[in-house]
Amino acid sequence: MKRIFTLLMLLSALGTRAGVPTDHPTGDCDVQFARLDSEVDSLKARASGWDRFQAALPAISGYVQMGYEWSEDASTFFIKRVRLTLAGEITPKLDYRVQLEFASPKVVDAVLRYRPLEALNFQLGEYKIPFSIENTVYVPLKYEFIEYPLALRRLMGFNDVCGLSATGRDMGVMAYGSFLRHDGEHVVNYNIGVFNGEGINSRDRNRSKDLVARLTLCPVAGLQIAGSGYWGEYGPDYLERVRYGAGICYDRGPVVLRYEYIYGTTGLPDNGGTLESDGWYAVGGWRVTPEVMPVVRYDTFCENRDVRATRQTNYTAGVLWVPVRRLRCQLNYTYEDYASASVANRNVVCLMLTGIF
Repeated sequence: MKRIFTLLMLLSALGTRAGVPTDHPTGDCDVQFARLDSEVDSLKARASGWDRFQAALPAISGYVQMGYEWSEDASTFFIKRVRLTLAGEITPKLDYRVQLEFASPKVVDAVLRYRPLEALNFQLGEYKIPFSIENTVYVPLKYEFIEYPLALRRLMGFNDVCGLSATGRDMGVMAYGSFLRHDGEHVVNYNIGVFNGEGINSRDRNRSKDLVARLTLCPVAGLQIAGSGYWGEYGPDYLERVRYGAGICYDRGPVVLRYEYIYGTTGLPDNGGTLESDGWYAVGGWRVTPEVMPVVRYDTFCENRDVRATRQTNYTAGVLWVPVRRLRCQLNYTYEDYASASVANRNVVCLMLTGIF
């Protein structure tokens, strides 16, 4: 923009000078050029102001996910996510991010982040709880499957056994940072945060706060080893909600291998005692080409470890295809195996398209 304005002014100046008769006094020419210089400086100042205004505007991005699902007892088209993200810098060390969901309207993320040091940064607002690898590292635009594993959905807020529906998010404050570098990558990463414990867009219903901590080691490129802990109470009756998780992930080049185990104890209302649950999953994938990636997953979860019939195991095979840069196509087949004799096993086929802008 600045170059265009400057070029136009110079051309105008040259044209004006060419049209000035040679017998004009030199003083008149000096006055005209001084006026042109003043106008060019004014236009440069306006262009600079416009650049500053543009820099202050948030970057806008988002995506739409929709598809079709078939099983023995259902056949439906669906809209999974419609997200719009606004992000920007207030200063070089202070930035913000807001993410809105339109499929079921709500604020998904509202984050203010201060990054003074590599080893110590702060984040305030509503965002993903730093628990597990998949909940934070594998966001929907990076995730290889259509649905997240059962243990994560049932013990970290997607469809929690305690009744919360939080998409793995909560409101609170977090400190995080990284130490040591090897081959340009941080070896030790940590997160520690304090949250309401009531899920997305919800005020705390008791006076206690929930504590979350995670430590991630990355000894070589592509390899993560992570351990997470969550200690809290939910609801006005201060019911227990404790979670532990550990996992390992290798994601580099064509290979993706990932495993996580999650355990939880949950206090039940109406003096219902404590529920012990656990589950784990294992993922394998191979990027045949940059556009095509077949994946498989074994995924099992037991809602009540004292009752075998509460176990569900899913076997999923799928393929991720990215025909063009801003389009993701995913096809998943899942066999749902229920330990309970009262629940019929299911075959589920799901196709989902993601458009990114």
